[in-house]
Amino acid sequence: MTSELGYSLRDRLAYQPIHERPGLKLPGDARVAVWTIVNVENWSPAGAMPRAVLPPPMGQPLLPDIPNWSWHEYGMRVGFWRFLEALSSRNLKATFAVNGSACKVYPQACAAARDAGWDFMGHGFIQRPMHKVDDQKAAIRDTIAAISDFTGHAPRGWESPGLTETDETLDLLAEAGIEYVADWVLDDQPVELKTRSRPIVSVPYTVEINDVVMSAVQQQPSDEILRRGKDQFDRLYLEGAKAPRVMAISIHPYLTGVPHRIKYLEALYDYILGHEGVVMWTGAEILDWYKTQPKASA
Repeated sequence: MTSELGYSLRDRLAYQPIHERPGLKLPGDARVAVWTIVNVENWSPAGAMPRAVLPPPMGQPLLPDIPNWSWHEYGMRVGFWRFLEALSSRNLKATFAVNGSACKVYPQACAAARDAGWDFMGHGFIQRPMHKVDDQKAAIRDTIAAISDFTGHAPRGWESPGLTETDETLDLLAEAGIEYVADWVLDDQPVELKTRSRPIVSVPYTVEINDVVMSAVQQQPSDEILRRGKDQFDRLYLEGAKAPRVMAISIHPYLTGVPHRIKYLEALYDYILGHEGVVMWTGAEILDWYKTQPKASA
């Protein structure tokens, strides 16, 4: 499938192995840039839940789905505030991937993220795949407007709900002013993606160090984010001695924000912070750094 200008997915970027690119250099010869993405979503209790922890009785979905909606809501009432404490106590800032509609549904959480200096990133207007959005252009516009009204600044980054994109999504994001995306989980360094108007940067994101995959899909033990996160960091740190790498940590308040998992996230941060040659950045900071670096040829 192709976009309006004939771009297939492979047309969006050239294939270039990581060892054949122009050299990148982090400040102070750091090896790894680590960014945390806190995902805040608006799950409507009137519809089917995007994810479920408890299967419906007799296998028959029922609405309203109180237990699964409440499972998510716990994250916003309690879990999010554990994230805020874990990050702020370590002088860390997150990238805040937020549904545009969540700015009104969860104003205190959004205000706390804003006041903490987090980098707001568009995450769709409501938690729905982009393929199911009737008017993507309007949804992108409404999301940007909601974040702009709340923070005073338009978001520079975008993470689609479920990392979903149609053939046109990337073009619409670039035309709306979005500068970087987190949907393309295909590299350990930023890369430029072609659109019909201007390039947009893919900042390395993750479906591996991501609590949706670890905790909700794979149902790993509570300490998986620490065990897998350390292994991920160790390899990137080793390779970063030759060329810098980017590590993403993607978390959701209803998953890692629960009592039996939060200490493992805190332990992962402490492990990473125990190393020299690491910068703890937001998505926007990674973007700004990448813009100063020599670019790969088209």
